[in-house]
Amino acid sequence: QVQLVESGGGLVQAGGSLRLSCAASGRTFSNYVMGWFRQAPGKEREFVAAINWSGGSLTYADSVKGRFTISRDNAKNTVYLQMNSLKPEDTAVYYCAAENSGIYNAVLVAVPGEYDYWGQGTQVTVSS
Repeated sequence: QVQLVESGGGLVQAGGSLRLSCAASGRTFSNYVMGWFRQAPGKEREFVAAINWSGGSLTYADSVKGRFTISRDNAKNTVYLQMNSLKPEDTAVYYCAAENSGIYNAVLVAVPGEYDYWGQGTQVTVSS
């Protein structure tokens, strides 16, 4: 069993930055594909970014490319999402997720159903 705990959310003005963290339990964290998703009120959960075990493969949603950066520190069992140039439309609950097959597929990493474990989410609110 893996537990994921997100932190770092909050209220920020448009144009500002936040860094989200997701701390994972379990000794096999380095084997997992990790992803970030978000869900705004009344909308479906949508893919934001994903990273493979080494950090050598990254995938981003078009809406965040050039503004968000996903990274991981396997020694700390933590994945990060650096969010810059935030916009009001980035407002959502952000979730991290872990996929334990270890196989990175740049298309399937965007599918919520591919992930095995989820955190409870952290709220990000961007004011205009």
